Amino acid sequence: MDPRRHVPRTDFVLADPRLVAARDLLGGALVKKAVARAQDLARCGAISPDSVADAAAASLPPTAATLTPVINATGVLVHTNLGRAPLSAAARDAMLAAAGCTDVEFDLATGRRGRRGGGALDALARAVPAAGAVHVVNNNAAALVLAATALAAGREIIISRGELIEIGDGFRLPELLQSTGARIREVGTTNRTALDDYRRAVCADTAFILKVHPSNYLIQGFTASVGVAELASLGVLVVGDIGSGLLSPNPVLPDEPDADSWLRAGAALVTASGDKLLGGPQAGLLLGRPETVSRLARHPLARALRVDKLTLAALEATLTGPAAPVTQAMTATLSSIRERAEAQAGRLAIAGVDCRAVPTAAAVGGGGGPGVTLPSAALSLPEQLARDLRSGAAVRRGDVPAVVGRIEGGRLLLDLRSVTSADDERLAAAVLAAAARGAPPFAAPASADGASRPPAPDPV
Repeated sequence: MDPRRHVPRTDFVLADPRLVAARDLLGGALVKKAVARAQDLARCGAISPDSVADAAAASLPPTAATLTPVINATGVLVHTNLGRAPLSAAARDAMLAAAGCTDVEFDLATGRRGRRGGGALDALARAVPAAGAVHVVNNNAAALVLAATALAAGREIIISRGELIEIGDGFRLPELLQSTGARIREVGTTNRTALDDYRRAVCADTAFILKVHPSNYLIQGFTASVGVAELASLGVLVVGDIGSGLLSPNPVLPDEPDADSWLRAGAALVTASGDKLLGGPQAGLLLGRPETVSRLARHPLARALRVDKLTLAALEATLTGPAAPVTQAMTATLSSIRERAEAQAGRLAIAGVDCRAVPTAAAVGGGGGPGVTLPSAALSLPEQLARDLRSGAAVRRGDVPAVVGRIEGGRLLLDLRSVTSADDERLAAAVLAAAARGAPPFAAPASADGASRPPAPDPV
């Protein structure tokens, strides 16, 4: 009998209680597409006509968005391709609370228009005591564009040749600044720039000196650079881009510049990212002298670059709440990570998975801590599991999160420094689901010491 003649009608399948509930959650269009796909499978004989509703329900995504939850096991703590900093539970709760109507720009006490995002701005100001004023835009590149447009359009920005960085995906700082109508005055050389280089370049057409932290690379050897305090002595406005978003000194990253220190050294304005070392949502932070920040905040371009209520809520919760996951990952002890890895490896091995705990090294990533490695421990698995962990059937159904690791020496490494301990159970479930697809039972030979190299941080 030809099964194509008995494929159930769409309206009949859509009456299935599971699909009725799914329409309320996902919308009718997604559910109808799932039904159509299942009907096509029945028409070609891949499934029985009686299984159309089951197949449609099983193929539905967990949410109406195509973004898939991922456990970052790459060992790169701030991974740009995986959304940079994962938000804390406090930040996620704050975003959920702000998702509906909220008093983002309304004073509930007076019933009048209020200061937009006042809570987030106050929290940011408290986090950086040296900042006389603060403002927030949608990312650090936007913060630099706003500064260049408001302060230097038609004028010169002085910058060292050793700081003309590429910020990722082909976007280069010189081109970004020139797009605002400012002119760039390069000084010094790639490896050495002196204070006299800046002094000779200063003229009546100088808008400001830009000091950029080259946060995604290191120049070592015969080098020289000029600090913010020395630049401020020239009597010209100094703008500092710290990039990675460290607001105050961090003992884990002693060489990483921070906003508070640069402002105390004399910078009139410091820009930073919110979704890197701060561990919050994507945002561009502007901190500095009241007259400078006010000039930027009142510029017409600031309206086009402003952040929404969800970003403001997440930023405030990140600043006032418990330590963000990125901070926790940086400060976690090696012994605690090793203990987790050994427990996970033992559990998975008992379940028949070719898994062992190995020492490794993690990286900060996201344009922070270039050259810094953090000792870590990883689960070493057969390389063949990588695809199913990323996009296997269980991931597509939403039963388990996608897991992304890195391949080294023919093995898949899941670095636990970049995985919060709260995700250990979900990680184990994902590995078991991937292994059930038929991973090879043999173990690849380890290196002499069992150790692996730190991952290469992703571009900022």
